[in-house]
Amino acid sequence: MKRKKRQGHVSHDRWLISYADFITLLFAFFVVLFATGQSQKKKQELAVSIHSAFSQMGIFEAHSKIPALTEASGGSNSVVPLPADADLPSDAAQAAMQSVKKQLEEAAQPEIDRGVILMHETPDGLVISLQEAGFFDSGVAEIRSSALPVFDRIAAALPDSPLRVEGHTDDVPIHTEHFASNWELSSSRASSIARLLLLHGNVHAEKLSVAGYAEFHPAATNDTSEGRARNRRVDIVVLNGTH
Repeated sequence: MKRKKRQGHVSHDRWLISYADFITLLFAFFVVLFATGQSQKKKQELAVSIHSAFSQMGIFEAHSKIPALTEASGGSNSVVPLPADADLPSDAAQAAMQSVKKQLEEAAQPEIDRGVILMHETPDGLVISLQEAGFFDSGVAEIRSSALPVFDRIAAALPDSPLRVEGHTDDVPIHTEHFASNWELSSSRASSIARLLLLHGNVHAEKLSVAGYAEFHPAATNDTSEGRARNRRVDIVVLNGTH
């Protein structure tokens, strides 16, 4: 007589194992989140401490464009954002720039009417463009002697403020014994004008910078002779103080 096989006990609680694993993973996830948050808080506290220490030493100026790190209410640290128009010149600065523009227009009105001096405003400031046709011979970096009286009037009307002198050319290549490329020509013309500003104007050397851009910052198209003539220029930029 055959014995009956005893049926094995079927457990209906095996889901608890998977559930326990899930709870363990979820707990680990929140632990990681908590640790990350603590790390960020420590970094902010360190940044505030460094900023506070350097401010007392006078390294960070009160009017710096870098947003200050301050302690917000509730004990947490936050970055104070700059206003959206923080880089825009103030009304007083704009009024001063308009006054400078008016003085320059009065000093060089005949040349402006002839088109050998152009003026326009940019985010950097007021740009006075000295066109090659009125100030330079082709392929020469030194200003014409006949243009010096005009230049003197311009220099006298410039304010004692930061200036940037930029040399520009058209896209026609140049290769002479003096200039290997348009880079050298544009830089030399800018340097020549900067040197004259120091001699004839109210400019101080520490407020003056020079740049040569060759043909890579055109004011007009290089596809026409008129456009190329506009691109051959030296720009004197009266900076507005935000750059």
